[in-house]
Amino acid sequence: MAGPRTPRPRTSSRLRRATAVLGLSAAVVAGAPAAMAEPRTDVTPPVVTADQVMPHLGALQRIADRDGGNRAHATQGYRDSVAYVKAALDKAGFRTSLHRFTHNGATGYSLIADWPGGDPEHIVFAGAHLDSVETGPGINDNGSGSAALLATALEVSKSGLKPNSHLRFAWWGAEEPGMVGSSAYVRELPAAERDRIDVYLNVDMAGTKNNRPWLVVQDDPAAAEAFNAYFAARNLRTVKIGIGGSDHVSFGDAGIPVGGFATGLDDCTHQACDRVENVDPVTETTSTNAFISTVWRLAVRP
Repeated sequence: MAGPRTPRPRTSSRLRRATAVLGLSAAVVAGAPAAMAEPRTDVTPPVVTADQVMPHLGALQRIADRDGGNRAHATQGYRDSVAYVKAALDKAGFRTSLHRFTHNGATGYSLIADWPGGDPEHIVFAGAHLDSVETGPGINDNGSGSAALLATALEVSKSGLKPNSHLRFAWWGAEEPGMVGSSAYVRELPAAERDRIDVYLNVDMAGTKNNRPWLVVQDDPAAAEAFNAYFAARNLRTVKIGIGGSDHVSFGDAGIPVGGFATGLDDCTHQACDRVENVDPVTETTSTNAFISTVWRLAVRP
């Protein structure tokens, strides 16, 4: 989980929308989304099991093990993490691109993935940071969020989802040093393209053991209501939080409505023991299904 950041005043004066879109900027190395498919408004969100989520965490752990024990910015461990996620998305039919930036004299990368179709004037944007700190593999922080996000994207492909809104996903680099990758991306977007993003959804530390409440961001009303309703229906406690402390800050600072959740810090945060064994499969799977449900709800709704 990235450290706190002092928010800037919001600059957007537009009305919030329930669903989201954004065109690719010149800063993103990719083509534009494909032509819109016919929207579907009657799609029930899929439900995944731990067997569909935990293998991604195992893969990130193996990457860290062979690459010096971490997946931090500018390391082979981070580059291999990006390659793993990108290969899965490319195979699933996403249009992927790398957004490049520089931090501490080294090139960093964020991975952007667009699902073809959906209204390009309304983007639902979902993200998580993929990097770890140098002191450990970062499997809960934030391999768990990255795996939940990847599982969500793969379910979009598996179901052949044709949402009303355009869907975009991102795995951010160099977030642990202070949300560098996400802020670089948002900063380079033209104002008109920022305005096409109706909501940004973030997931950070999705599998904390002995999780107490889920910490749900209460900024965008539609996103907050969707997450809160999901957890309430399962008698799972939540705590309402504001913007701060994770990757969504970069979007919130730019006046873009944000939502998302985290399962909170654990005793291995930013340490070598933040391994795959540090993630609770039940919590991770619950978090993933909550994220899938909300993405479906916001992207499919007219």
